[in-house]
Amino acid sequence: MREYKSDEIRNIAVVGHGASGKTTLVDALAFVSGSSKRRGTVKDGNTLTDTSPEEVSHGYSISLGCAHAEWKDAKINLLDTPGYADFAGDAIAGLVAADGALVAVGATGGVEVGTERMFREAVKRKDPVLFVVTMMDKETADFDRAYAAIKERLTAKVVPVEIPIGAGAEFRGIINLLTRKAHLFKPGTKSGEFTEAPIPKEEEARFKRYHAEMVEAIAATDDDLLERFFAEEELATEDEVRAMKNAMKEAEIFPLLCCSAQLTYGIPTVLDLLVQLMPNAYEMEELHALKGAEGNRTVEIHAKEDAPFAALVFKTTAEPHVGEVTFFRTMSGTVANGAEVYNATRGAPEKLSHLAIPQGKERIEVPRLYPGDIGCVAKLRGTHTNDTLSTEAHPVRLPQIPFPDPLVSFAIEATARADEEKLQNGLHRLHDEDPTIQTHFEPETHETIIEGLGERHLDIALARLERQFGVKATLRAPRVPYRETLLGAAEGQGRHKKQTGGKGQFGDCWIRIKPAPRGTGYQFVDKISGGVIPRQYVPAVDKGVQEAAERGVLAGFPVVDFTVECFDGSYHSVDSNEASFKMAGILAFKTLAPKCKPALLEPLMTVEVFTPDAHMGDVLGDLSGRRGQILGTEPSPDGLGTIVKATVPMAELHLYATKLQSMTHGYGTVKYRFQGFEMMPAEAAAKVAQAS
Repeated sequence: MREYKSDEIRNIAVVGHGASGKTTLVDALAFVSGSSKRRGTVKDGNTLTDTSPEEVSHGYSISLGCAHAEWKDAKINLLDTPGYADFAGDAIAGLVAADGALVAVGATGGVEVGTERMFREAVKRKDPVLFVVTMMDKETADFDRAYAAIKERLTAKVVPVEIPIGAGAEFRGIINLLTRKAHLFKPGTKSGEFTEAPIPKEEEARFKRYHAEMVEAIAATDDDLLERFFAEEELATEDEVRAMKNAMKEAEIFPLLCCSAQLTYGIPTVLDLLVQLMPNAYEMEELHALKGAEGNRTVEIHAKEDAPFAALVFKTTAEPHVGEVTFFRTMSGTVANGAEVYNATRGAPEKLSHLAIPQGKERIEVPRLYPGDIGCVAKLRGTHTNDTLSTEAHPVRLPQIPFPDPLVSFAIEATARADEEKLQNGLHRLHDEDPTIQTHFEPETHETIIEGLGERHLDIALARLERQFGVKATLRAPRVPYRETLLGAAEGQGRHKKQTGGKGQFGDCWIRIKPAPRGTGYQFVDKISGGVIPRQYVPAVDKGVQEAAERGVLAGFPVVDFTVECFDGSYHSVDSNEASFKMAGILAFKTLAPKCKPALLEPLMTVEVFTPDAHMGDVLGDLSGRRGQILGTEPSPDGLGTIVKATVPMAELHLYATKLQSMTHGYGTVKYRFQGFEMMPAEAAAKVAQAS
């Protein structure tokens, strides 16, 4: 394929709710343009961008897919994003790599929670947005209903530029409001072929109504066109397109199209309008990047060929027999095949051998990439998602993709003990590919914890671990890191004496245990006087007490927030040593702690829950049922609902995000922050002690 320069490139993220037809749409756009030589279907598992075994078996997108369509002297890079919230990280990465969003709205399902989420994310990023009502050939398809839902739930600035002729089995054409012509599709067409014809008489009234709506909306964004509109002058199509493109940049207009990707009906017009209305890579807003390894100042990054090379890695995948494949968006400068570049994030050089552009799972090698294009390369040594590639002479670090924080966590362990090392290596690789999968080792509970955006997200992670790394693993609820404390005081002796025929062991200490204020931890006070315990042995008593306290009194959890005073004792000139006094400290604590009214403390989390107002009662009731204490409520900044702040015991929050999604029909979100430890109710504490 030929080289494309910045002003010929369009980068489009195809976003929307799961099952809204995004993958089929991308497949059709690439095929109709001639850039892909075969059509695939989700049902048959052979679409252009859903290529992993997990995507094929589940029938929906799990990760970001990259493809392109060459159309009318332009190259349209198409980023097929997952629609379900469990895989939102890849959807956000797609928006970051793109300059505009094509929001798919199913003609049967209409606006759903994923549609809203991704539309608002695109608007927040100030990306121009095109809507397309997909699946117009499906039974119960209704363009007017989908349009009304967009207008009511997303934006009043949506403006149809196409309307369908017929729906469902009767869908046979579209009316292009810009050209004022009807496109009547040829039955059985494989590439969206149509006959351009005058508008059918039975559709004239609808055309006039929608056309007047479109012209008025366009004219309202341009003073010159508005003056001509009021003079009842007919506007030229070229003027309408120019004004609409400018208005899209300012989020003043959101054009609406329609199509059937399965039949390829309307696909050529979608391609036309992507080229005409979406910004090219050269028109992208400048980025502000950190310059130098220390990030001591910021610089502007522009899509200029003569600027130093800079690119953001937005995705990495592992492929059999190939290894890791790195996908990046060039932001400035050109890069040639075989070039030596510099990973400014990690301070390491890399060589871009076999530079290519992606077309689904295929890669087409190219000699050079220009600013704004999307490329990929295999077998980089140490480059991962969110890294910046630049030059060593001009190192910069681009703004990172704001991946969402994990919402659910599980303890994970290999089914076979011999696979533990393979499991750790596999988890590390999964995180490199998908930063929304996070893992860490919890030393208190001796568990490896895996975190993700949802249960479905982690189920897919398990499948990938087995397929890519040959390790089977299981998930279970993580243990809660409770604490124990002491509410009363006591004093007494710890005496360790052992005679074995030779040199014996002798350590003797008297300690006093007192409760301390919450959060102060542990304090040891040396009150030995007169040398009853030699100075070098007193720290051993302290170590013994701490070791015993780590093992707990009630349920085996560490004891905190208490003070120990060592005030008396005795020693033997031959048999005493540090080990003996450490054992004396252990015995003293074990003897006295049960007399000090031991109690369980549980970790508390502060939660911030966003909920639509319609579900407020359910959310408040559920939090109260989890022993939560409501701290207050306030309207959300976007005006779309309410934020509830509460403190909730950690033990009550496992899979809370999943429950919240169910209660709020997918609209609720939650953020967690550790607050501290608090006394546990006696009944709940007894259950924990009994289970330990």
